[in-house]
Amino acid sequence: MMNITIPYVKVKFDEFNRLIFSGRLPEIQVQLSNAKTFLGQCVCKKRLAADGRPEYYDFKLKINTRITLSDQELEDTIIHEMIHYYIALNRLEDVSSHGPVFIRLMNEINRNFHRHISVSFRGTQAQREEAVDTRSRYHVVAVVLFADGSSGIKVLPRILPKILNYHRGILKDKRVSQVQFYMSNHPFFNRFPCSSALKVHLLKQSDFIDYLCDAQKIEDILPVLCSSSKITGRYSFSSIRSSFNV
Repeated sequence: MMNITIPYVKVKFDEFNRLIFSGRLPEIQVQLSNAKTFLGQCVCKKRLAADGRPEYYDFKLKINTRITLSDQELEDTIIHEMIHYYIALNRLEDVSSHGPVFIRLMNEINRNFHRHISVSFRGTQAQREEAVDTRSRYHVVAVVLFADGSSGIKVLPRILPKILNYHRGILKDKRVSQVQFYMSNHPFFNRFPCSSALKVHLLKQSDFIDYLCDAQKIEDILPVLCSSSKITGRYSFSSIRSSFNV
């Protein structure tokens, strides 16, 4: 286990560039991230080239420092992102981010250089727990109940019009029988992405109901808000929170 630094990542990038990619990858900007959704990312911008095909530029290599990795896991993560860099830089066409071209290159590197690169990282239980944000933060949690007895949740932005739009939109789905809204500050809900997209993370009620035992139920006020003509612009979460006395 080690403390990940930008100089260390750059040294490893140069080492593997010479060893695996014959020095063909230009120097890349390295950034460290505390994100909980990825170990590494190769990000870039896209534009249309003179030949009409897309080309990629302004590459950045992002490495996660949130999760404790072994030296081998960190090295494999860096090489994984270098494969993405190589494919984009050379404009190699693949059907997806981990399509046949990526898989072929990954397997060749694993075989020739005794690496253990994979498409995804499962990690140990301890590493998965590190990825969870344990801070106490308020969330608006929609509990969605379906007519067939299944259920799920959606963490929504702390913006009142978006909560109302989700409420209206999700009820248009005939499979949905009921939507309940809660205000919760339990860290369990930190692991779910927050957006206003009309999506539901399917979960058994037994998997999340205990985390809502201290939550404030808020949907009783939604019909009043929906009929109000004064709902315009962005509402701060503090105003919502004070409305529900939490």
